[in-house]
This record gives sequence, structure tokens and C-alpha cells, in this order.
Amino acid sequence: MMNLNLNRGRNEPLKVLCLGAHSDDIEIGCGGTILRLADEYPQCTFHWVVFSAIGIRKTEAEQAAHIFAGSRLGTLTLHEFQDGFMPFTGAEIKKVFEGLKPVSPDIVLTHYRKDAHQDHRLLSELTWNTFRNHLIMEYEIPKYDGDLGSPSFFVPLSADIYRAKVSHLMNAFASQQSKQWFDESTFQALMRLRGMECASPSNYAEAFYCRKLVY
Repeated sequence: MMNLNLNRGRNEPLKVLCLGAHSDDIEIGCGGTILRLADEYPQCTFHWVVFSAIGIRKTEAEQAAHIFAGSRLGTLTLHEFQDGFMPFTGAEIKKVFEGLKPVSPDIVLTHYRKDAHQDHRLLSELTWNTFRNHLIMEYEIPKYDGDLGSPSFFVPLSADIYRAKVSHLMNAFASQQSKQWFDESTFQALMRLRGMECASPSNYAEAFYCRKLVY
């Protein structure tokens, strides 16, 4: 299995744009990858954008961004678009995306284009519409809809990192713990499955849908 080398030809610190429709999407979908990138690229910068962060969810989103990105958090932007209604306010959301172009990220972490949640699909579509010459990695989120697919890109996670991801999720998003699916076993199970698929040394990994890679 071939590995992607992010250091190749690099003269400037890595810039990562993290996009999430809702307050916990980034952390669930790619929190482990963010922790690994922060560890391996000490000078990297994370630009964090959440489109629906209202009330306690706004407080949780802000807390979680600082926990996961730490001192490498460059910008944090929290919007208040209504959960479930984003396709109906697509023009306003598109304006937000246009304003993100100056970030010029090396990596964009966004939603999977075939995600069953309409907000997630819209953000994925606008990501590709806006960032047409970038490395875009689409993360997955387990849910009741059963919309998991066959990802093509895997990020093995060390034991320390995958355990930290789960711990951070449970600590940062107390408002979600009443939901049947929001528990440690759900997050560990998906990472264990993806770890098996990529023969991760720790047995755990996160997976992404990556449509374009250039050598």
C-alpha cells in the first residue's frame, strides 16, 4: 500500500481547512487525523469553520476546536445556519465559501458527497465548487441512515491518538450524549473497521473519500 508524503516539495507550513455542517462533525469525521497532523507537523495551521453552531452547540464547537487543534488553531469561524435547512439557504452559504478562498489550504477536510444528511451533501458540493485545485478529503460520519461507503484513503491512528479522539468527543459534546448513537463504542467500532481495512499497526484508523490525487 502506497503512502502520501505531505512533506514533498514543501517550503511553507501546512495549512488545513476543516469544514463541518454541525458542531461535532469535524471531530467525529476527522478528529484523529487532525490530532495526528498536529503532532507530525508542529508548524501547521488549522482553519476551522462550522456552519451550524447555535446556543450550547456554539460553546461546544468552540471548546472542541481548541481541544483538537490546540495552539495550531489559526482561525475559528462559527455560523448560525439552521440545522437541516442549509440547502434552502445555499446562496448565503456559497458566499461563506467564497470568503474562504484566501486561506488557500493545502488540505481541505469536508463531508462525504454521498452522505445521507442534506446539510452534509451541500457542504461537500460547495467545497468542490470552490476549491477546484486542492487536495480534498471527504470524511465519514456514522449515523442511523446507514450511509457508509467504501473509502479510498486511510489514516492509521496510534493508540494514544484514537483514544484521545474518543475522550475529547465525549468531554466536549455533553449535549449529544443522550443520543443513542453518540457513545464511545460507536466511534471506536468505525475506527476499528477502517483500521482492519488498511492493516493499521494499532488496528485503528480514519478513512476518507479522495477523488483526485496528483503525483
